Amino acid sequence: MKEALLYEKLEKDKVKCNLCPKRCVIAPSKRGYCQVRANEEGILYTLVYGKCSSVAVDPIEKKPLFHFYPGSSVFSLGTVGCNFRCIHCQNWTIAYAKPGAADNLRHIPPDEAVQLAKEYHCQGIAWTYNEPTIWFEYTLDTAKLCQKKGLYTVYVTNGYITEEALDMIGPYLDAYRVDVKGFSRDFYKKLAKVSDFFPVLDMAIYAKQKWNMHVEIVTNVIPTLNDGEEELRGIAHWIRENLGEETPWHVTRFMPHLELSHLPPTPVRTLEKARDIGFKEGLHFVYIGNVWAHPGENTYCYNCQNLVIERTGYNISLFEVEQGKCKFCGKELNIRPPFP
Repeated sequence: MKEALLYEKLEKDKVKCNLCPKRCVIAPSKRGYCQVRANEEGILYTLVYGKCSSVAVDPIEKKPLFHFYPGSSVFSLGTVGCNFRCIHCQNWTIAYAKPGAADNLRHIPPDEAVQLAKEYHCQGIAWTYNEPTIWFEYTLDTAKLCQKKGLYTVYVTNGYITEEALDMIGPYLDAYRVDVKGFSRDFYKKLAKVSDFFPVLDMAIYAKQKWNMHVEIVTNVIPTLNDGEEELRGIAHWIRENLGEETPWHVTRFMPHLELSHLPPTPVRTLEKARDIGFKEGLHFVYIGNVWAHPGENTYCYNCQNLVIERTGYNISLFEVEQGKCKFCGKELNIRPPFP
Protein backbone atom coordinates (compact mmCIF):
# COMPACT_ATOMS: atom_id res chain seq x y z
CA MET A 1 0.00 0.00 0.00
CA LYS A 2 1.05 3.59 -0.62
CA GLU A 3 -0.30 6.65 1.16
CA ALA A 4 -2.75 8.50 -1.04
CA LEU A 5 -2.56 12.09 -2.14
CA LEU A 6 -5.35 14.65 -1.87
CA TYR A 7 -7.14 13.72 1.34
CA GLU A 8 -8.02 15.37 4.64
CA LYS A 9 -7.85 13.89 8.11
CA LEU A 10 -11.07 14.27 10.08
CA GLU A 11 -12.16 13.57 13.64
CA LYS A 12 -12.36 10.01 14.96
CA ASP A 13 -9.78 8.84 12.38
CA LYS A 14 -12.09 9.45 9.46
CA VAL A 15 -10.65 10.80 6.21
CA LYS A 16 -12.08 12.73 3.29
CA CYS A 17 -10.82 11.81 -0.18
CA ASN A 18 -10.58 14.80 -2.53
CA LEU A 19 -9.65 12.97 -5.70
CA CYS A 20 -13.06 12.87 -7.40
CA PRO A 21 -16.26 14.88 -6.87
CA LYS A 22 -17.76 12.16 -4.67
CA ARG A 23 -15.33 13.34 -1.95
CA CYS A 24 -15.94 10.20 0.07
CA VAL A 25 -15.76 10.44 3.85
CA ILE A 26 -14.24 7.11 4.84
CA ALA A 27 -14.36 5.59 8.31
CA PRO A 28 -11.43 3.56 9.67
CA SER A 29 -11.05 0.12 8.06
CA LYS A 30 -13.44 1.14 5.25
CA ARG A 31 -12.96 1.91 1.56
CA GLY A 32 -14.14 4.66 -0.72
CA TYR A 33 -16.77 4.17 -3.41
CA CYS A 34 -14.09 3.16 -5.92
CA GLN A 35 -13.06 0.27 -3.63
CA VAL A 36 -9.33 0.91 -4.12
CA ARG A 37 -8.70 3.64 -1.54
CA ALA A 38 -8.75 2.50 2.07
CA ASN A 39 -8.62 4.20 5.47
CA GLU A 40 -6.24 2.43 7.81
CA GLU A 41 -6.01 4.06 11.26
CA GLY A 42 -6.72 7.53 9.91
CA ILE A 43 -4.40 7.35 6.88
CA LEU A 44 -5.78 6.99 3.35
CA TYR A 45 -3.96 4.48 1.18
CA THR A 46 -4.16 3.57 -2.47
CA LEU A 47 -4.42 -0.19 -2.91
CA VAL A 48 -3.56 -0.26 -6.62
CA TYR A 49 -0.27 1.59 -6.95
CA GLY A 50 1.48 -0.11 -9.90
CA LYS A 51 -1.06 -2.95 -9.93
CA CYS A 52 -1.94 -3.69 -13.57
CA SER A 53 -4.92 -5.72 -14.72
CA SER A 54 -4.45 -4.91 -18.41
CA VAL A 55 -1.33 -4.19 -20.47
CA ALA A 56 -1.28 -3.72 -24.25
CA VAL A 57 0.31 -1.88 -27.15
CA ASP A 58 -2.46 -0.04 -28.99
CA PRO A 59 -2.78 2.35 -31.91
CA ILE A 60 -3.66 5.76 -30.55
CA GLU A 61 -6.78 5.64 -32.74
CA LYS A 62 -8.19 2.90 -30.47
CA LYS A 63 -8.57 5.28 -27.51
CA PRO A 64 -10.13 6.87 -29.68
CA LEU A 65 -7.88 9.85 -30.36
CA PHE A 66 -7.89 10.91 -34.02
CA HIS A 67 -6.12 14.28 -33.83
CA PHE A 68 -3.37 13.41 -31.36
CA TYR A 69 -0.20 12.05 -32.97
CA PRO A 70 -2.12 9.90 -35.49
CA GLY A 71 -0.53 6.62 -36.41
CA SER A 72 1.49 6.39 -33.20
CA SER A 73 1.56 3.45 -30.80
CA VAL A 74 0.66 3.89 -27.14
CA PHE A 75 1.48 1.65 -24.19
CA SER A 76 -1.88 1.12 -22.49
CA LEU A 77 -2.30 0.28 -18.83
CA GLY A 78 -5.31 -0.41 -16.64
CA THR A 79 -5.93 -1.46 -13.05
CA VAL A 80 -9.17 -2.25 -11.17
CA GLY A 81 -11.94 -0.08 -9.74
CA CYS A 82 -13.99 2.90 -10.86
CA ASN A 83 -15.85 5.87 -9.41
CA PHE A 84 -18.82 5.19 -11.74
CA ARG A 85 -21.08 2.14 -11.91
CA CYS A 86 -22.19 2.22 -15.54
CA ILE A 87 -24.90 -0.33 -16.19
CA HIS A 88 -23.51 -1.17 -19.64
CA CYS A 89 -19.79 -1.24 -18.80
CA GLN A 90 -17.80 -3.36 -21.26
CA ASN A 91 -14.94 -3.66 -18.74
CA TRP A 92 -17.05 -4.38 -15.68
CA THR A 93 -14.84 -7.30 -14.61
CA ILE A 94 -12.10 -4.84 -13.71
CA ALA A 95 -14.20 -1.73 -13.07
CA TYR A 96 -16.48 -3.34 -10.48
CA ALA A 97 -13.61 -4.11 -8.14
CA LYS A 98 -14.16 -6.18 -5.02
CA PRO A 99 -11.96 -6.18 -1.91
CA GLY A 100 -8.79 -8.09 -2.75
CA ALA A 101 -9.20 -7.68 -6.51
CA ALA A 102 -5.76 -6.06 -6.84
CA ASP A 103 -3.88 -8.58 -4.67
CA ASN A 104 -2.70 -10.86 -7.48
CA LEU A 105 -2.24 -8.33 -10.25
CA ARG A 106 1.08 -7.76 -11.98
CA HIS A 107 3.13 -4.99 -10.38
CA ILE A 108 4.71 -2.59 -12.87
CA PRO A 109 6.44 0.36 -11.17
CA PRO A 110 6.64 3.67 -13.05
CA ASP A 111 10.20 3.22 -14.29
CA GLU A 112 9.40 -0.24 -15.65
CA ALA A 113 6.28 1.09 -17.40
CA VAL A 114 8.37 3.71 -19.18
CA GLN A 115 11.03 1.14 -20.03
CA LEU A 116 8.43 -1.24 -21.48
CA ALA A 117 6.89 1.55 -23.54
CA LYS A 118 10.29 2.25 -25.03
CA GLU A 119 11.05 -1.43 -25.62
CA TYR A 120 7.79 -1.88 -27.53
CA HIS A 121 8.47 1.24 -29.63
CA CYS A 122 5.56 3.20 -28.21
CA GLN A 123 5.48 6.98 -28.36
CA GLY A 124 3.42 7.40 -25.21
CA ILE A 125 1.55 5.84 -22.29
CA ALA A 126 -2.23 5.83 -21.82
CA TRP A 127 -4.09 4.96 -18.63
CA THR A 128 -7.26 3.34 -19.84
CA TYR A 129 -9.59 0.29 -19.62
CA ASN A 130 -10.83 1.43 -16.21
CA GLU A 131 -10.99 4.94 -14.74
CA PRO A 132 -7.44 6.37 -14.42
CA THR A 133 -8.40 9.00 -11.85
CA ILE A 134 -8.63 6.40 -9.08
CA TRP A 135 -5.07 5.28 -10.01
CA PHE A 136 -3.92 8.83 -9.48
CA GLU A 137 -0.70 8.46 -7.51
CA TYR A 138 0.68 5.90 -9.95
CA THR A 139 -0.36 7.81 -13.06
CA LEU A 140 1.17 11.00 -11.66
CA ASP A 141 4.53 9.41 -10.88
CA THR A 142 4.63 7.65 -14.25
CA ALA A 143 3.58 10.79 -16.14
CA LYS A 144 6.47 12.72 -14.59
CA LEU A 145 8.89 10.07 -15.85
CA CYS A 146 7.26 10.09 -19.28
CA GLN A 147 7.88 13.80 -19.60
CA LYS A 148 11.56 13.29 -18.82
CA LYS A 149 11.87 10.43 -21.30
CA GLY A 150 10.03 12.09 -24.21
CA LEU A 151 6.82 10.05 -24.06
CA TYR A 152 3.37 11.60 -24.35
CA THR A 153 0.67 10.86 -21.76
CA VAL A 154 -3.06 10.17 -22.09
CA TYR A 155 -6.02 9.87 -19.74
CA VAL A 156 -8.95 7.90 -21.18
CA THR A 157 -11.44 9.04 -18.60
CA ASN A 158 -15.02 9.51 -17.52
CA GLY A 159 -13.94 13.01 -16.48
CA TYR A 160 -15.04 12.70 -12.85
CA ILE A 161 -12.04 14.36 -11.23
CA THR A 162 -11.57 17.34 -8.91
CA GLU A 163 -9.91 20.57 -9.87
CA GLU A 164 -7.14 20.06 -7.31
CA ALA A 165 -6.33 16.64 -8.78
CA LEU A 166 -6.27 18.00 -12.31
CA ASP A 167 -4.00 20.83 -11.17
CA MET A 168 -1.57 18.31 -9.73
CA ILE A 169 -1.28 16.14 -12.84
CA GLY A 170 -1.99 18.89 -15.37
CA PRO A 171 1.65 19.80 -16.06
CA TYR A 172 2.38 16.18 -17.02
CA LEU A 173 -0.75 15.13 -18.96
CA ASP A 174 -0.88 15.74 -22.70
CA ALA A 175 -4.25 14.35 -23.82
CA TYR A 176 -7.61 14.12 -22.09
CA ARG A 177 -10.01 11.81 -23.91
CA VAL A 178 -13.22 12.19 -21.99
CA ASP A 179 -16.67 10.64 -22.20
CA VAL A 180 -19.67 12.92 -22.21
CA LYS A 181 -22.18 10.12 -21.81
CA GLY A 182 -25.31 12.24 -22.03
CA PHE A 183 -26.58 15.69 -21.25
CA SER A 184 -28.90 15.43 -18.27
CA ARG A 185 -28.72 14.62 -14.59
CA ASP A 186 -31.40 11.96 -14.99
CA PHE A 187 -29.40 10.15 -17.66
CA TYR A 188 -26.16 10.16 -15.67
CA LYS A 189 -27.98 8.99 -12.56
CA LYS A 190 -29.57 6.11 -14.44
CA LEU A 191 -26.53 5.07 -16.46
CA ALA A 192 -23.55 5.78 -14.19
CA LYS A 193 -25.09 6.16 -10.72
CA VAL A 194 -23.86 9.73 -10.27
CA SER A 195 -26.22 12.59 -9.53
CA ASP A 196 -24.27 15.50 -11.02
CA PHE A 197 -22.47 15.41 -14.36
CA PHE A 198 -21.44 19.06 -14.41
CA PRO A 199 -17.98 18.29 -12.96
CA VAL A 200 -17.33 16.21 -16.10
CA LEU A 201 -18.07 19.24 -18.28
CA ASP A 202 -16.23 21.71 -16.07
CA MET A 203 -13.04 19.65 -15.89
CA ALA A 204 -12.96 19.06 -19.64
CA ILE A 205 -12.99 22.83 -20.11
CA TYR A 206 -10.40 23.24 -17.36
CA ALA A 207 -8.10 20.60 -18.88
CA LYS A 208 -8.03 22.50 -22.15
CA GLN A 209 -8.05 26.09 -20.96
CA LYS A 210 -5.84 25.85 -17.88
CA TRP A 211 -3.48 23.04 -18.87
CA ASN A 212 -3.62 23.15 -22.68
CA MET A 213 -4.35 19.44 -22.94
CA HIS A 214 -5.53 18.01 -26.22
CA VAL A 215 -9.20 17.15 -25.65
CA GLU A 216 -11.46 14.82 -27.62
CA ILE A 217 -15.01 13.89 -26.63
CA VAL A 218 -16.76 10.52 -26.95
CA THR A 219 -20.49 9.85 -26.66
CA ASN A 220 -21.65 6.25 -26.82
CA VAL A 221 -25.07 6.60 -28.43
CA ILE A 222 -27.54 4.23 -26.74
CA PRO A 223 -30.92 3.52 -28.35
CA THR A 224 -33.88 5.01 -26.42
CA LEU A 225 -31.63 6.52 -23.73
CA ASN A 226 -29.43 9.28 -25.18
CA ASP A 227 -30.11 9.11 -28.91
CA GLY A 228 -32.70 11.89 -29.03
CA GLU A 229 -31.97 14.94 -31.13
CA GLU A 230 -32.29 17.36 -28.21
CA GLU A 231 -29.70 15.54 -26.09
CA LEU A 232 -27.23 15.09 -28.94
CA ARG A 233 -27.67 18.69 -30.02
CA GLY A 234 -27.02 19.79 -26.45
CA ILE A 235 -23.71 17.93 -26.35
CA ALA A 236 -22.60 19.25 -29.73
CA HIS A 237 -23.54 22.82 -28.81
CA TRP A 238 -21.70 22.56 -25.51
CA ILE A 239 -18.54 21.28 -27.23
CA ARG A 240 -18.55 24.13 -29.75
CA GLU A 241 -19.23 26.84 -27.19
CA ASN A 242 -16.82 25.61 -24.50
CA LEU A 243 -14.07 23.59 -26.17
CA GLY A 244 -14.12 25.04 -29.66
CA GLU A 245 -15.43 24.04 -33.05
CA GLU A 246 -12.19 22.23 -33.87
CA THR A 247 -12.64 19.74 -30.99
CA PRO A 248 -13.25 16.19 -32.28
CA TRP A 249 -16.51 14.52 -31.21
CA HIS A 250 -16.78 10.74 -31.56
CA VAL A 251 -20.30 9.32 -31.66
CA THR A 252 -19.86 5.60 -31.13
CA ARG A 253 -22.02 2.55 -31.59
CA PHE A 254 -23.46 0.98 -28.44
CA MET A 255 -23.32 -2.80 -28.13
CA PRO A 256 -25.68 -4.63 -25.74
CA HIS A 257 -24.13 -5.53 -22.38
CA LEU A 258 -24.98 -6.14 -18.73
CA GLU A 259 -28.21 -4.41 -17.68
CA LEU A 260 -28.70 -3.02 -21.18
CA SER A 261 -28.43 -6.38 -22.93
CA HIS A 262 -32.06 -6.08 -23.98
CA LEU A 263 -31.33 -3.08 -26.22
CA PRO A 264 -30.23 -3.44 -29.85
CA PRO A 265 -26.92 -2.14 -31.20
CA THR A 266 -27.16 1.47 -32.30
CA PRO A 267 -28.46 1.68 -35.89
CA VAL A 268 -25.85 3.15 -38.19
CA ARG A 269 -28.43 5.65 -39.42
CA THR A 270 -28.77 6.98 -35.85
CA LEU A 271 -25.02 7.60 -35.72
CA GLU A 272 -25.14 9.32 -39.10
CA LYS A 273 -27.89 11.60 -37.80
CA ALA A 274 -25.80 12.35 -34.71
CA ARG A 275 -22.87 13.23 -36.96
CA ASP A 276 -25.10 15.54 -39.00
CA ILE A 277 -26.28 17.21 -35.81
CA GLY A 278 -22.69 17.86 -34.82
CA PHE A 279 -21.91 19.47 -38.15
CA LYS A 280 -25.07 21.59 -38.07
CA GLU A 281 -24.06 22.83 -34.62
CA GLY A 282 -20.80 24.05 -36.12
CA LEU A 283 -18.33 21.31 -35.18
CA HIS A 284 -15.64 20.70 -37.78
CA PHE A 285 -14.78 17.11 -36.89
CA VAL A 286 -17.43 14.53 -35.98
CA TYR A 287 -16.54 10.86 -36.21
CA ILE A 288 -18.58 7.66 -36.24
CA GLY A 289 -17.07 4.93 -34.08
CA ASN A 290 -17.44 1.14 -33.77
CA VAL A 291 -18.67 0.82 -37.37
CA TRP A 292 -16.06 -0.87 -39.54
CA ALA A 293 -14.85 1.08 -42.59
CA HIS A 294 -17.53 3.76 -42.38
CA PRO A 295 -16.59 7.01 -44.17
CA GLY A 296 -17.38 8.76 -40.89
CA GLU A 297 -14.06 7.46 -39.57
CA ASN A 298 -12.17 9.68 -42.00
CA THR A 299 -10.97 13.25 -41.56
CA TYR A 300 -12.00 15.83 -44.14
CA CYS A 301 -10.74 19.39 -44.32
CA TYR A 302 -13.67 21.56 -43.29
CA ASN A 303 -12.38 24.36 -45.53
CA CYS A 304 -11.71 22.66 -48.90
CA GLN A 305 -13.60 19.39 -48.17
CA ASN A 306 -10.70 17.22 -49.30
CA LEU A 307 -10.07 13.85 -47.63
CA VAL A 308 -6.94 14.32 -45.53
CA ILE A 309 -6.86 11.20 -43.32
CA GLU A 310 -8.37 7.93 -44.48
CA ARG A 311 -8.91 5.27 -41.83
CA THR A 312 -10.06 1.68 -41.92
CA GLY A 313 -10.55 0.64 -38.34
CA TYR A 314 -7.37 1.74 -36.60
CA ASN A 315 -5.22 1.79 -39.73
CA ILE A 316 -4.35 4.94 -41.65
CA SER A 317 -4.08 4.50 -45.42
CA LEU A 318 -3.89 8.17 -46.45
CA PHE A 319 -2.35 11.10 -44.61
CA GLU A 320 -2.48 14.50 -46.28
CA VAL A 321 -1.64 16.65 -43.25
CA GLU A 322 1.52 18.64 -42.75
CA GLN A 323 2.36 20.23 -39.39
CA GLY A 324 -1.28 20.01 -38.41
CA LYS A 325 -2.51 21.70 -41.59
CA CYS A 326 -4.36 20.53 -44.68
CA LYS A 327 -1.86 19.87 -47.49
CA PHE A 328 -4.38 21.08 -50.06
CA CYS A 329 -5.39 24.48 -48.71
CA GLY A 330 -3.19 25.06 -45.64
CA LYS A 331 -6.06 25.26 -43.15
CA GLU A 332 -5.21 24.49 -39.51
CA LEU A 333 -6.94 21.23 -38.54
CA ASN A 334 -6.08 20.90 -34.84
CA ILE A 335 -4.05 17.76 -35.49
CA ARG A 336 -0.87 17.16 -33.57
CA PRO A 337 1.62 15.87 -36.15
CA PRO A 338 2.83 12.26 -36.27
CA PHE A 339 5.20 11.62 -33.38
CA PRO A 340 8.87 11.97 -34.35
